[in-house]
Amino acid sequence: MSSKKRIAILGSTGSIGTQALDVIRNHSEKFEVSVLTTNTNADLLMEQVREFEPNTVVIVSEEGHAKINDECWNLGTKCYTGEEALVDVCSMDEIDIVLTALVGFSGLKPTLKAIEYGKNIALANKETLVVAGEIITQRAKEKGVNIYPVDSEHSAIFQCIVGEFHNPLEKVYLTASGGPFRGKNRNELKSVTVKESLNHPNWSMGAKITIDSATMMNKGLEIIEAKWLFGLKEDQIDVIVHPQSIIHSIAQFRDGSMKAQMGLPNMKLPIQFALSYPNRIESNFERFNFLDYPSLTFEAPDQETFINLRLAYEALKKGGNMPCALNAANEVTNQAFIDGKIGFLDIGDINEKVVQNISFQNKPELEQLFETDNESRRIAVELIK
Repeated sequence: MSSKKRIAILGSTGSIGTQALDVIRNHSEKFEVSVLTTNTNADLLMEQVREFEPNTVVIVSEEGHAKINDECWNLGTKCYTGEEALVDVCSMDEIDIVLTALVGFSGLKPTLKAIEYGKNIALANKETLVVAGEIITQRAKEKGVNIYPVDSEHSAIFQCIVGEFHNPLEKVYLTASGGPFRGKNRNELKSVTVKESLNHPNWSMGAKITIDSATMMNKGLEIIEAKWLFGLKEDQIDVIVHPQSIIHSIAQFRDGSMKAQMGLPNMKLPIQFALSYPNRIESNFERFNFLDYPSLTFEAPDQETFINLRLAYEALKKGGNMPCALNAANEVTNQAFIDGKIGFLDIGDINEKVVQNISFQNKPELEQLFETDNESRRIAVELIK
């Protein structure tokens, strides 16, 4: 039996997935790729198959599957298609850890399947915990499954509390860069373009998360995720704008002591830490130099301009199916903005109307969360027309 950790990457052709493969490429003595999945990017997936020789791949698109199926099987890699296959592949014996790097609600079912079969999770899909945090964390506990956060902010908190698990957190501070529109008011944001919104000052990410960062919904989703990852209440989670993105987040303990995790903006570090935990392994990542950053600054977020942050706090406080409704609405409005159907400010305004029109459920079962997701999307689409 191989001593290497066998990795499944759900979303291997996206930003997180490709960076994870860079980590694995640089540490081929420690990791091997067992499963790769993509939605439609057949060409890049095929390149990855040729290099990493995974046991199995899934491409959700039937058209993409037809394009690469024969070559995959000829190379000894099983190739499947469809959303059911994406879920089912997570039960494979040949997997030690599943990196969930899918975008949005689509990460929920595969993550649940992986937990059901006892696979540890490296979670880069915050929406899974936003939508069904109570269900996910309870099932992970029942199965003895560890969830290792990959988001830079949650990885930072996790790194700060390693060795402190017996000491309860008093508070956490999630840092935010402020995105491309930090300091602007609503009037200035009325006519911003998609191109401007995708121009993040510090991070290189996929389109969905970059737009979420510009609207500060990304930070809102991270607030909700932090509750479930670290067992916190809403008044224990604070957001502070830190334009330099050097301090990735801060853990505060009951004696008043604070720990901050620092470094240059680089998603490969939290990916590598999640895959290699509890060990820190060597990297060739660029090192931080204090003299390059003589001043680190902090400011309060503007929840009146960036109302998605306020909506996230309200959804977290209310609980139940409200985070699910907010997430669903945002996935629709985010894409509608990218498609040129609505303006930048409409994203938050429509999100707010959706959550106001969804029936509240305090303790939703999984099926009720799927119903909330569908209904929220329907309302959002109607409001966009």
